Formats: sequence, structure tokens, C-alpha cells
Amino acid sequence: MSDVLEKDLRDLGRVRAPDGFADRVLVAAGIVPGGVDAYAALETPVGVLEVAWNAGGVSALRLAQARDEFERWFSGRLGRRVVRVPQPPDRLVGQIGDAMAGRSGRLRFDLARLRPFEQEVLRKTLEIPRGEVRPYAWVAREIGRPRAVRAVGTALGQNPIPLLIPCHRVVRSDGALGEYSMGGTEVKRRMLSREGVDAAWLLELAASGTRYVGSRTTRVFCLPTCRHARRVQAANRVPLRDERQALREGFRPCARCRPALVS
Repeated sequence: MSDVLEKDLRDLGRVRAPDGFADRVLVAAGIVPGGVDAYAALETPVGVLEVAWNAGGVSALRLAQARDEFERWFSGRLGRRVVRVPQPPDRLVGQIGDAMAGRSGRLRFDLARLRPFEQEVLRKTLEIPRGEVRPYAWVAREIGRPRAVRAVGTALGQNPIPLLIPCHRVVRSDGALGEYSMGGTEVKRRMLSREGVDAAWLLELAASGTRYVGSRTTRVFCLPTCRHARRVQAANRVPLRDERQALREGFRPCARCRPALVS
């Protein structure tokens, strides 16, 4: 080996690799180091998303923005490093596609960096079926914190995995849609419309004072978008102002949408 080549190799050994280089090499090889998440851009029917994941599941998702913006946001929100890779694993792409299409799958989420209350709110939100909505108060009562309606709204507004954890399916009790972290009320309206929810109809119901729908035949009352409520024939639909009226008129709460938990 020549003296010049030997010197060059020694000099190369002293060169400092760029920040995150080792992490990117490991992630590219399919190995996600501890304390590091991978992320990539993903084309979807609602636009280009940036999605992060680790061994525990999907950890974050946002609409694609300026390069490196996702990394700054992720670090500030979740307190972890995240490394950009060319594309998500094929299996994850398929699971995300299934989730967005409403097909049941095995998509997992890593919520470990969130506060316990936030985790409770997001896990309860995952239970809301596609094509249905629930009030913020419903979530609060379901997790045993009926007075925490505002805190529920805050937790959903800071949801790091919108769309996949469907905070767009949680609305205000007065029929208004409320805010949406992935682009505001209009985006929320479009998301619900894709799932078959008519936001204008929800507002009309609220304006008329209708919060629940009862069935004359089954004597069950539901939240308006509940699958059972939508099956009730128009002639058998009974508009109800509140839970007290429903119970007073002999209706019992639907076991599926559990409207009796809404104050």
C-alpha cells in the first residue's frame, strides 16, 4: 500500500459522518434503532402524507409539508428522533390503505409517548365506526371523565395520527363539526363526506333540536348516524331532544352507539 493511500485511509477514518447517517443506514436495511422512528412520504386518495413508524406501529402522520418540517414537528411533539427513508414497507402501505378504505386490518399504533389521558381518548376514538360520528361528550363519558369534554377536544386537536385514528369522526353536540388538525373544518367535512356522513344534515338536526332518533317499532333510541338509526323507516323515526325525553317516552338506549352516556 502506498504511503499516500495509507494517509488517505487514515484521514477518511477521522471524517465525521453526517448527523443521522448511521440511523439512516440501519433503517434502510430494515432495522429501526431504539429511540428512532422512520418516516416516508405516501401517496393516498387524500393527498401526500408523511407517516412515521417504529417496531410498535405507526407513531405519527401529517400532510406533507416543507422538507424537514416533519422532523422538527415530530421531535417537538413526541420527543424522539425520526429518520427519512425512501418509502414505507409494503406491508405497512397495505395496512394503511386498508384502514383508509374502512377494511379491518392489523394496523398498530405506538402511543407510548403520549400522556395516559391522551392515549385513552385516542383508543376510544378508534372505536367509532366509519360513516358515524360521536360528540366530544360521548368520548369523555365513555372513558369515565364526563367533565373533561374540553380536554378531550384538546387531545383530539393534538392527535399525532389523524385520519388513521379518526378524530374527524368526533363532532360538537350542537351539530357543528368542530376543528380538525389536518386542515380545519372544511377538510373534516370532506373526510366525513368520503365516509358517507352528511354534515349539512347533522347541522339541520341540531338546528331543529334533534339530538337522538328513536324507533317506534323497537323503542330504541340512537345517535343519528348510528347504523341502527339509519335503518329506521321515515314513518317510524321519532326525533328526540335529549335523553330525558327519550326515557320519559319509553325508549331505551341503543347498546351499539350507547347514547345514554351522552349528557
